[in-house]
Amino acid sequence: MMMIMQTRTLRTTRGRKETSHERIVEAAARAIRRNGYGGAGVADIMKDAGLTHGGFYAHFSSREAMLAEAADRASATGIAELARIAAAAPPEQAPRELLKAYLSRAHVENVENGCSLAALCSETPRQAPEVRHIVTRQIREMVDLVARQSPEWGQPGAHERALVTVATMVGTLQLARAVDDARLSTALCEAALKHLNPTVP
Repeated sequence: MMMIMQTRTLRTTRGRKETSHERIVEAAARAIRRNGYGGAGVADIMKDAGLTHGGFYAHFSSREAMLAEAADRASATGIAELARIAAAAPPEQAPRELLKAYLSRAHVENVENGCSLAALCSETPRQAPEVRHIVTRQIREMVDLVARQSPEWGQPGAHERALVTVATMVGTLQLARAVDDARLSTALCEAALKHLNPTVP
């Protein structure tokens, strides 16, 4: 009986730790997109996760380790959302729907839950190798996802067009978020949409 109780206690403790860990990573993923890597303080992240500052080192060996995991989470969330949008559309409309969602006003304004590439790309060269590796993987995954939506997928030049499309998408979103003129922000997105997919209404 004692052995059973100890096993249940151990499982409960592990479950709580995993739940707390998830809350920290989610809070950190939002924080880095909202405030940048430099503005993602441990104390604020732990507070946002509803945990005490002192519990941080029970989950991570360092702030850099947390940032790497947060970057990975933010990246995975962004790619999964784009894949979901593409999968929900008829195949011939998938490229258009993906572009419209990415360059939408809602995405421009939703920095902390949006694409981590656009939010953090300019800071990435100064981050730890683990973070840069995660961002490199994210770029490759995003290029592959965009390429697979193309009707020319598998043909010569499709991958190169996907590279240009992703570079244009991310760069446009960064500029649209940077300007303090809403009309210019919208014009940037609309021009990119028209250039990347002339059939977008």
